[in-house]
This record gives sequence, C-alpha cells and structure tokens, in this order.
Amino acid sequence: MAPRQSKTGELGLEASLWEAANRLRSSMDPSEYKHVVLGLVFLKYVSDKFEKRRAEAAVQFADPTSDMYLPNEEERERFLDERDLYTGVGAFWIPAGHRWTDLRDAAKLPDIGVRVDNAMEAIEKENSTLIGVLPKSYASKDLAAGTLGGLIDMFSREDLSAAEHEDQDVLGRVYEYFLSQFGSGADQSGGEYYSPRSIVKTMVEMLEPYKGRVFDPACGSGGMFVQSANFTAAHSGSRNDISVYGQEMNPTTWRLAKMNLAIRGIEANLGAEWGDSFADDKHKDLRADFIITNPPFGNKVYWAADALQSETKRFPYGIPPASKVNYAWLQNYLHHLSPTGTAATVMPNGSLTSNTNNEGDIRRKMIEEDKVECIVSLPGQLFYGVQIPVSLWFMTHDKKKRLGEGVKARRDRQHEVLFIDARKLGFMASRNQKAFSDDDIAKIADTYHAWRGERTHGAYADVDGFCKSTTTAEIEAAGWVLTPGRFVGSESIVDDGVPVEEKIVELRDSIKSGFAARAFLQARVEELLDGLVVEEDV
Repeated sequence: MAPRQSKTGELGLEASLWEAANRLRSSMDPSEYKHVVLGLVFLKYVSDKFEKRRAEAAVQFADPTSDMYLPNEEERERFLDERDLYTGVGAFWIPAGHRWTDLRDAAKLPDIGVRVDNAMEAIEKENSTLIGVLPKSYASKDLAAGTLGGLIDMFSREDLSAAEHEDQDVLGRVYEYFLSQFGSGADQSGGEYYSPRSIVKTMVEMLEPYKGRVFDPACGSGGMFVQSANFTAAHSGSRNDISVYGQEMNPTTWRLAKMNLAIRGIEANLGAEWGDSFADDKHKDLRADFIITNPPFGNKVYWAADALQSETKRFPYGIPPASKVNYAWLQNYLHHLSPTGTAATVMPNGSLTSNTNNEGDIRRKMIEEDKVECIVSLPGQLFYGVQIPVSLWFMTHDKKKRLGEGVKARRDRQHEVLFIDARKLGFMASRNQKAFSDDDIAKIADTYHAWRGERTHGAYADVDGFCKSTTTAEIEAAGWVLTPGRFVGSESIVDDGVPVEEKIVELRDSIKSGFAARAFLQARVEELLDGLVVEEDV
C-alpha cells in the first residue's frame, strides 16, 4: 500500500501555498509573487528555530538541576538576548522587533511591507552568509499591505511550525510547487529547478556520502545537499563530516540555495556569486569524493562549447555539440571527481543511445576507459508536471578491489557495468506524479551495493527484468548503448490466476482514460525500444 500523506505535513503546506498564490494572483506577476512567499517561508522558519532555542534556554536557566541554571530572573532575561546562545547551536540570531511574532502582531498595519523589508535587512546584517541573498521588496506598491498581512496570518498557522518540516527540503518544495503550478516562463523541460525527493534519496542511498567532499555543479535549490546531510546524520555521522561545494548559474536559484542551506544549518561553498559551471567554474581545483546532481539537460540547453575547445583536460573524450550539453556535464563530473570518488547524475534517456555528432564516440571512449559503473532506468512521472524519461548514471575512475570492512570494501569490478531497470517500481503519490517508497529505494540501493561487493549488503545475483552485471565486451556487442532494458531481459511471467478475458477488459478500460492511456503507451513504447539502438531527441 502506498504511504499516506499527513494532512498537515504534505497537503496542509501545499494547500496553504495555493491559497497564498490565489491571494496574490490579482495584484502581482507570477514571476514575482513566488519570491514573496519564499521569503516569508524563510523568515517564518528561521524565526521558529530562534523561538524554539529561546524556549529551551529559558527552561534550562530556570532549572536548578541544569548546568545553565541562573537564579536571578533579570539575569535570565539578559542572557536570553545573548547572540551566542543561538549561533552556537546553529540557529540564526534575529534582533528584537524583527522576529516573526513582531510581524504577526503588526500584520494589519499599513507599513507591514516596510517592517518585513527591515526584518530581512536586519537578518542579513546579523548573519553574514546571507548578505545580498534575502528578498527585500515587500514595501513595493505592487504588493498591497492587506495582501501581505493576510499571508503572514496564513503562515502563522500552528500546523506549519518548523519542527514539523525540519527534515524536509521545504524551500525547494515551495519553489517546485510555484514553478509547476503557475510557471515562470522559463524552460523546465529538464526539471532543472527542483529534483523530486524520490530521485534525490535514491541517489544519496546509493552514494552513501558518510564523509568527504560533496559537490553539485548545478545545485538548484540545494536539495541534494540537504538529503546528503540527512543521510550522514541518520547513520550516526555529523554534518561536519562532509564538506559541501556547489555552483548555480541562475541568480535567483543561487539565492534560494543559500536560504535553503541556511535553514538547515549546512555550511556550503557555493562560490562568491552565481556562475556558469562551464564558462565560469568557481571550483576549478576541486576533486570531490561525491558528485551528486540533476543538471539542466537536453538539446535545447546551450553551453560554452566554442569557448572551451582548447580544454582537452576537462573534455578528454571530445567536445560535445554546443546545442546538446549532456556529455559536457558527464565529462565535467569526471574532471572534478577524486581518484576514488563516485559521481551520480540524472540524465535523459537519449544520452544512453545517442550518436548525434560525436556523442556516440564520447560514450564509447568513456566505456572503454571504464568510467561508467551503473545505469538505472527510472519510471516516468517522477518529475512534477514533466514527463521526460530519465536515468541515473554512476561513474568512477576506480573499479579496482578495495580492502576494508562493510561499505569500505569493494570487489574488483573492472570492465563491468551494472544495469538496473526500475521503471516498474514506484506508486502514484498523486494523480499526476509517481514516487518511490522506502522499499523501492532500498531495493535499488541494496542491489548496487551488493554488486560492488560491500559485505554489509549480501551477495549479488542477476534478476531477470530488473538487474544485470554486464561486461564491456557485451556492451560493445550491443553497439555501445547503455539502455538497461536491453541487457536485463524480461522478468519471468507468473500466472496470477486472472483470466485473460478479464485482463483484456481491464486494459481496454484503462486505455479509455486519457491519463492511464498515456502511462500505458509510454511504458509499452519504452519496452519495444529497449531492443533497438535509437536516438531520442533529448
């Protein structure tokens, strides 16, 4: 059974955002009002954390058994306004008069826009990592004081407290919601603004970034970093065990990532400002232990190919066409990867088979030099509102045997590639979007770790229709294509006892419904194409 969403956790927040959008729809352009809401969400959550820390400290100051006990009430109040009391535990220091409670109390006043702008400026002044990041346009004549006050009242609801969402990529989800529901006029075909949590969690569970340098050269809202830090903490590690590096070329999205990571207390080097990872690499000398990313991709994403023709060290397998960035990204990851590191990325399925210009030659050289470790085909509909079929690529410079215990152990995987076909996994989390359950993610990740020879994950075995360990010679015989369905075969047919006549009726009923028909036809076409060498136009 698919996991149910909690009313206040998933549906409550999104319903509130929808209401917020409707409130602003008549008075502000869609490209602007999403930033209004994002800023308020940020301010609400950092204020919640501040107030939570203040309440905890007040209890400790008044408790005679506590190491922080202060017998004098005036002294307690004075120490509650000490900045280090908050910054020392990762909470933001928010000056009096600029906290969410202050804004909530003033929500009906005509100067509420000025007050919110002043609060943003005060937070930036007290927290240097946010200078120039927070939105400060709440006093704009385009935003009516009554509308802004209504939003503040809405986000003051008790069921939207920070504690309820502290392990979720809240800002990223908000941003995804607004982009998908109302649009920004930008090309979202690659899903580059926000990576669905199912995909991010799958990549993180496969990479297992316990310790080391984590890099995302197209970091978007920073969701990859959030999930990596959560993974480390969940496995008895510390966020200080990983060093976070990122880059983002969109100024607004770069600011969003800074805000999102600030909420989580994650220190990250995202460069002094935004910039193109190809033409303006902010981390030229970085060699990361883990690269995890979902970049903008496809044949409509142009990159600085002409200006980088001489960078043979960065693109040793060939310069991809300027109008198709996929293999530029793949080579860029290998360039920034440490000798023993692993890179994981989302790529369109076309990258698995394309021979456009010199892409086929680049893929062949990468396979011959043993850089590709694993390919995972994902089901459609994982992206919100985007139906592009995608796969996960895992790459490394080192497939040799590694001695060690548990996850540190590796078997010799030289000249082998693992193919996983996960298209039949997942459940419909909503009418339009699919998601992976924890069991789905565990099935994929455990298969990968077992194949690598990690002693904590048992022995690996090929499974018809799901996974296959394939040699370079077999891939060469298949024309250097990397489509998992071509190698894993078909799963065994099991007689479920349902008469064929009933199945035909069910299929016909499904085809009559537009949504089900599209999903069925897409799945069927992908199955048929698995046996062919094709070039997809993405």
